Amino acid sequence: MLCVGLTGGIASGKSAAAAMFAARGVMLIDTDVVAREVVAPGEPGLTAVTAAFGADVLQPDGQLDRAAMRAIVFADADARHRLEALLHPLIRERTVQLMAAAAAPDDGNRDKREQPRYMMVIVPLLIETNFAALVDRVLVIDCPVETQLERLMARDNLTEPAARRMLAQQASREERLAQADDVIDNSGSRSELEHAVALQHTRYRQLAAAARQR
Repeated sequence: MLCVGLTGGIASGKSAAAAMFAARGVMLIDTDVVAREVVAPGEPGLTAVTAAFGADVLQPDGQLDRAAMRAIVFADADARHRLEALLHPLIRERTVQLMAAAAAPDDGNRDKREQPRYMMVIVPLLIETNFAALVDRVLVIDCPVETQLERLMARDNLTEPAARRMLAQQASREERLAQADDVIDNSGSRSELEHAVALQHTRYRQLAAAARQR
């Protein structure tokens, strides 16, 4: 099955675009969801995080206190790197398992008239974690950095310096575009994004059909 990795900078519109693909019946695997799963109570990821950062990062019910964890890693680059070293391998392993399950042959009950399928994996840090090696195509949701800043400041009620620090922790726009097979410009309206997603969806269905005929 054709596998597309969807990425983009913070506040670029990844979630909005992903929802539009999902509305068209595309199978989505969201690594943000996987990231929450690997630090659920009882999971090795949460045990490792607690061992590294102490019990103060836990809520009274044993769940990870995400606000406390964010405060730590945004203030300390070394802490962020330690957290990433603990969790990224677990997230990658679980995501690969989900991808394999999604691509497994079905039981033969699917309507043969159904259009060729593809899956999409949403990976905010696709470039930073070398996840491009695991997908067939990389789709970047793109917009100018200043647009990202405006959206991020409005969305999270941040000052401009704080928003710029968050952007600086990710790959640059240029780095993302250099690895893109496909790009959707999300600097305009929601209707323009919807139109771009529809066009890209048609193209991926065509690519999926061609791949199945080989």
